[in-house]
Amino acid sequence: MVLPTHSLRVAMVAGEPSGDLLGASLVGGLVRRLPAGTRYYGIGGPRMIAHGFDAHWPMEKLTVRGYVEALRHIPEILRIRRDLKHQLLAERPHAFIGVDAPDFNFGLEEPLRAAGIPTIHFVCPSIWAWRGGRIKKIARSVDHMLCVFPFEIELLEKAGVPATYVGHPLADEIPLVPDMAGARQALGLPAGGPVIAVLPGSRRSEIELIGPTFFAAMALMHEREPDVRFVMPAATPGVRAQLQPLADAHPGLPLTITPGDAQRAMTAADAVLVKSGTVTLEAALLKKPMVISYKVPWLTGQIMRRQGYLPYVGLPNILAGRFVVPEILQHFATPQALADATLTQLHDEANRRTLTEVFTRMHETLKRNTAERAAEAVERIIESRRVRT
Repeated sequence: MVLPTHSLRVAMVAGEPSGDLLGASLVGGLVRRLPAGTRYYGIGGPRMIAHGFDAHWPMEKLTVRGYVEALRHIPEILRIRRDLKHQLLAERPHAFIGVDAPDFNFGLEEPLRAAGIPTIHFVCPSIWAWRGGRIKKIARSVDHMLCVFPFEIELLEKAGVPATYVGHPLADEIPLVPDMAGARQALGLPAGGPVIAVLPGSRRSEIELIGPTFFAAMALMHEREPDVRFVMPAATPGVRAQLQPLADAHPGLPLTITPGDAQRAMTAADAVLVKSGTVTLEAALLKKPMVISYKVPWLTGQIMRRQGYLPYVGLPNILAGRFVVPEILQHFATPQALADATLTQLHDEANRRTLTEVFTRMHETLKRNTAERAAEAVERIIESRRVRT
């Protein structure tokens, strides 16, 4: 397909680190397919910016966790969305792509679509897990959905929403057989002996809520098994500064806090203790036994519980359609419970073999050259709209 060589404009919004990963993959694919000089702009993070994306607002403005926690940020977020809507309606990009962040992006996509601007959404919201009523909002807001999980296509098509399965970029990025020895060497960890990766999150509110519990669980595990070592990635210097007092409170803990690179930390590990989120999919693609946990404020937890209709929250379990790894959530997430479950995951070799088989099949299903597939779909939509107009 050959598009005109004069400048195209592709507006995008990504609202958190996982969206930045997806957005960067898509921008990279678009750069390879669309004419030189195409502008990519809107709201994005450092990975997207590294591909030439022009971030008019920093992604961190939208990175807010939970219903209750978001309340104090609502006025600023609404102002940003209003200003961006007016900008895009005035200059009319050839396509708008909302990358995840559905609460923000659907409210932007609906008026853009009504004005005749093609709207594409990358990553279907979890209508199969909770808030199924969102499908009506999707149908009003989205011209085309790019899906990272194959079972989403049928649900969307039943609602009249055109969709393309593009796979998940993490499955393209992560090798089918991870290099544990290389990761340990790069992190300065011993080649032998058990290592547990512990990931309490990258947002201040996440670490405040679950960080002390994760550290207490590590202390219990070390008390029981002194030869176990721990590795914990800190996404930013700010996260490192927040984790350091917790580490200082456990001076005997054999813990290595690494600068960023959660993937390398998990690759080096024999088992993973991890907060719920996209990082659990990374752990699965790395074929790691894991324990998934989270804590949110009580009211947020009640809202989530009432809107959910799957018995699990972790992506590995959702994709497998059953509990393949334990989830220990909210008040059940005590140091004792997390320590017991994590050590079981560490030592159960039969379970490790089963998980390797399950996660390898999952990896093969999701590995679809996402950047190329997604960019091809976007190119096709832009071209078809230009032909009609």
